Amino acid sequence: MTTVELVLVGLLGLAAVGLIWALRRPAAGMPAGETAAALRAEVARLADAASRQGADGRELRGDLSRVRELVESLRAGAEARARAEGPVWDAVRRLEAVLAGGGARGRAGENLLEEALAHLPPGMLVRDFAVAGRRVEFALALPHGRRLPVDSKWTAVRELEALESEEDPRAREALCRRIEEEVARRAREVEGYIEPSLTTPFAVACVPDAAFAVCRRAHAEAFARGVVIVSYSSSLPVLLSLYVLASRYGDAGNVQACLAELELVLGSMEQTLENKVARAATMLGNAAQDWRTHVGRARGALARARSDPGESEAVTGEDPVPVVRLAPDLVDVEPRAERG
Repeated sequence: MTTVELVLVGLLGLAAVGLIWALRRPAAGMPAGETAAALRAEVARLADAASRQGADGRELRGDLSRVRELVESLRAGAEARARAEGPVWDAVRRLEAVLAGGGARGRAGENLLEEALAHLPPGMLVRDFAVAGRRVEFALALPHGRRLPVDSKWTAVRELEALESEEDPRAREALCRRIEEEVARRAREVEGYIEPSLTTPFAVACVPDAAFAVCRRAHAEAFARGVVIVSYSSSLPVLLSLYVLASRYGDAGNVQACLAELELVLGSMEQTLENKVARAATMLGNAAQDWRTHVGRARGALARARSDPGESEAVTGEDPVPVVRLAPDLVDVEPRAERG
């Protein structure tokens, strides 16, 4: 028996009790007939109200049953649709992995980054900047002519999807390590866009926000390689900050690079002086000493020939060899500076 029926039964019982009590004790100053008529009218009103409530209760129960049936039909239809669409979505994901691959995801990341950088002033953003035989998607043009490379890395998609639905703490920690390793690997690729003669000493790698949120050690490892990791949502303010720093202190970095290059050139010149010029000077000194030895022997021979020409004729039995007197400037070949 429902609550409405219980209420109706209670009201009827109370009406019957009241009628009996009124019939036994008629009201003072009112005839018994009028009292009975009033009680019957009240009982009729209560019975009518009870019947109307019963009809409303039955109608309400009918409406509730119809709503329950409608909800059950909707639930059954949703479950059937989910069962039918499940294989379709699985096939779509497989097609995305096979046909689209990482290129489509990469283009999605580039679109996000381009939308974030679209508010930069004209001429500040450079697209498809060529450096070291490769092309980086974006770069910021600095006032002193250099470029700040900015690359989009849409990475660790499967790991991020698994991390969203994973509840086991150990499994989540393992997924975070894999995501961080993947981000660090992609940051090493961005290192190839750094060319001291064309770009700033650092580059920027933009990654998805979910991947950026789990990175810890990857930031330090990338910074050691001259790469700054930022998320897509915070790329614009971070890039503007780096742009201001590079614009203000980029010349000081150029001076340091020039000084380092000058130091290398001076070291090379010193090495050349010690190894080649000094060796050549030693060889020239040895040659000069040999010349002095030969000149001394020639002078001795000339002196002997001048002092005793007859002895030479007697010994050989031939005509004496005429003595050729050389000019002083031809004989004295020793440098004047070394004579004393």
